[in-house]
Formats: sequence, C-alpha cells, structure tokens
Amino acid sequence: MDDFRRIVQALRSSHRAATRAKITGAQLFVLNTLGTAKRPLSISEVAEKTRTDPSTVSVVVDKLVRRGLVRRVRSDADARRNELTLTARGVRLEQTVPPTVAQESLARALDRMTPREAEMLGRILDRICVEMGCAGTAAVMMFESDVPSRSRQRT
Repeated sequence: MDDFRRIVQALRSSHRAATRAKITGAQLFVLNTLGTAKRPLSISEVAEKTRTDPSTVSVVVDKLVRRGLVRRVRSDADARRNELTLTARGVRLEQTVPPTVAQESLARALDRMTPREAEMLGRILDRICVEMGCAGTAAVMMFESDVPSRSRQRT
C-alpha cells in the first residue's frame, strides 16, 4: 500500500505544478511530449508516447489548440495526417513547469519492464480494478475530466 501512496503523491505533485501553470496534468503531459519531440507528431504518435487512446489525446489536444499552445497543421507529405507542434506560447509554458511530470516517469518505468513483468503487473492491476469495482470504466488521461465517448479496457 505504501508504494501506491508514493505513486499517488508523485502524481499529485505533478498535478499541483500543472495547476499552478493553469493547465491540467494531461495537458502538461501532452505539452511535454510535444516539447521533447524532435519533429512534429500526429495524434496517434502522441497517443502512443503517452500510452493513451487517440480519442482521449484528441480531446486534450483540442483544448491546447484553443488555448494557443499547440499548432495543428496538415502535413505537406501526407494530406491525411495532421501534425502537432508547440506554438511559441506553448514552448514558453512547457519550459516554465517541471520538465518531467510523474506520468512521464511512470511511462519510462513501464518501458524498462520486461514483457513478463509488464504482463504480470497488468494482471495484478486488472484484478485490483475488478475488486475495487472500477474495471471497464473509461481510462482518461490522469487529471483530465473530459471522458471521450468510447472507453478502452487497458491503457
């Protein structure tokens, strides 16, 4: 239980930093993802990097675009692809908040797991969700309140 408490404390700390910047933790996670990218990314690529469903990422990106923090442009190479980059304002904001949010640290920790460890952790977390009665509910980005119309079982 102490390890769960430590993880939640780290997530809350990141959430507080984001709140001080007047942005959600999920928006900060996307900003950091775009800020560290060496090239423009698509929604699908951001979703992959944040381990989140593309429909959820799309909701977060829409908010960032409306706030003038992210630019969405049609790709010159592929007209079906939208590319996402930070605006100058987005870069300034991304640079003023902690460079690594807890979600990123968690994602890196999961990346370092062996496939067997990741599978075992997934089974354990699934069981905990079933016992807690939250299995099958929509898994939105951390500290994001809007739930997309479809949900995923695992993210």
